[in-house]
Amino acid sequence: MLKRFLTRLWRLAWWQKGILAGLGALAVLATGYVALKLYGNTQSNSGVYIGEWFNNPGDRAHLITTREQCSDAPFLLPSEGFIGLLWRDPDGPYTVLHRHSGIDIFGDGDLGEVPVYAVYEGYLTRLPEWKSTVIIRHDDPLHPGDTIWTYYTHMASEDGETSFVDEAFPPGASEVWVEQGTLLGYQGDYSGNALAPVGLHVHLSIVKSELDGSFMNEADVNNTLDPSPYFGLHLSIDGKPDRPITCAK
Repeated sequence: MLKRFLTRLWRLAWWQKGILAGLGALAVLATGYVALKLYGNTQSNSGVYIGEWFNNPGDRAHLITTREQCSDAPFLLPSEGFIGLLWRDPDGPYTVLHRHSGIDIFGDGDLGEVPVYAVYEGYLTRLPEWKSTVIIRHDDPLHPGDTIWTYYTHMASEDGETSFVDEAFPPGASEVWVEQGTLLGYQGDYSGNALAPVGLHVHLSIVKSELDGSFMNEADVNNTLDPSPYFGLHLSIDGKPDRPITCAK
């Protein structure tokens, strides 16, 4: 009887020790995450402008970048609005360990009403499972002979039930020729994750090609290019540019 009691007591002690160790590990992880977020905030000024955009909807005009094409720049912005998150931006929900892979343009309008256009001529594909996304293959205008892709997403309602991609590009569309300025759809707020809602915007990134010519995984910033020289705009978080972003001089 005593032996059984001591065995149970020993197991309980180890169970409690395991619980305490688990709580300690969680505390370390939480502390590390907070530290990453705080450090990221020192590397980005985007959060200040994003807060201003959403907290003062009646006073947004001074933050908006128009679609006027910058001189000598081959690409035209996909949408008019506030360029919030920039390329390699560590501002939330991103961190210095997982940076933003493109730019987010927040439109001043209603869901499904702010147009999104092709930034350059090329061949459009929409995979069968894509609710809010298209991608366009281009001959790189800055590096002739190379192939790049422009990736556009969030063009659907929050629940994913309504797609705002133009009907000309149904799921499964492949290698459809589009001219620069072709209407692709309208800005939405679909994120694909109910626990991570987003505001009305379109995300655009310039994606590198695999050796076989297919597009790389857009979610990894290392697979993307700095969009700045393609648009003639300072679209990298390096240097923390003021908003609105205007054509480089």
